[in-house]
Amino acid sequence: MSQIKWKEVLGWGEGEFEDLRFVGYSYLKQGAYDIAITFFEALVILTDAAYDLQTLGALHLQKGNALAALNYIERALRREPGHFPTLLNRAKALFGLGFKRQGLMQARMLEKVVDQEIASQAVALLLAYAPQPLTRVS
Repeated sequence: MSQIKWKEVLGWGEGEFEDLRFVGYSYLKQGAYDIAITFFEALVILTDAAYDLQTLGALHLQKGNALAALNYIERALRREPGHFPTLLNRAKALFGLGFKRQGLMQARMLEKVVDQEIASQAVALLLAYAPQPLTRVS
């Protein structure tokens, strides 16, 4: 985390940071991931907020950069350990890096959560990555 207190240096309130988030998110929604990454990288430097870290991790995951994604996801989880969407992205990043055992452990934990959207996505990951028993064809 930056030691500089950017809110004070810039004289900004939370509204200005929310404006940056809005613009970055607008680029994300348009599929302009590289531009969105630039906005969220700036926000991470300026605020180091969990949401910005989560979003930046998700953007890197979308771009296929699982290592960068995992870095931001881990930082976000230190601030918000039980955030299910970030935990799901962690599983995806682990699979993307070839850490199958860790990804399976994460997905198995998430398949049991109450949030059905997260649970169903975790099940989909398990179906895609878990070893399946061979069935005999007669």
